[in-house]
Amino acid sequence: MRLPTLTQDAMTPAQLAVYNAVVAGKRGSMPPPTMAWLNSPEFAMRGQHLGEFIRFDTCFGPAWVEIAILVTAKYWRAHFEWWAHRRIAEAAGLDAAIIDAIRDGRDPPIADPKARVIYDYATTLHRDRAIPQALHDRMVAAWGAQGAVELVATCGYYAMVAMTLNAFDVELPGGQASELP
Repeated sequence: MRLPTLTQDAMTPAQLAVYNAVVAGKRGSMPPPTMAWLNSPEFAMRGQHLGEFIRFDTCFGPAWVEIAILVTAKYWRAHFEWWAHRRIAEAAGLDAAIIDAIRDGRDPPIADPKARVIYDYATTLHRDRAIPQALHDRMVAAWGAQGAVELVATCGYYAMVAMTLNAFDVELPGGQASELP
């Protein structure tokens, strides 16, 4: 990693407060992007609160939020983000065929229309940087305005995570090989 990894005994009181809040929260450990963000403790605290909401508390549920996260990781070629969230997606019950198709740039076999619109919306937003009205209408019909907002926020937040991981060259743990091209 291009930034120094801070140990707890080397952290400022503000950094340690963020570290303790993250470890005591729903994540239970300090993820690498937040570790990088500790260099700006106020940003790290705000970012970790947003990330905790997006990861655990959106209207989508654990498996389906991972669709949007994986689409974002693939788009940004964020190797660590893909590596971590593939495992999280599998543990949440997302079919490996869907995960592999997203990785390979193929149309994933998503039968559920509510999950499908998450994929279509996230993919279109990243690819085209805009959403056609018909797709927006499908999203709102499936998830309401809340779902549309939370999906855009998920893509945006995980784009920021991907940019952090890529900019600061966060490596995969233990010599793991990246699945992304």
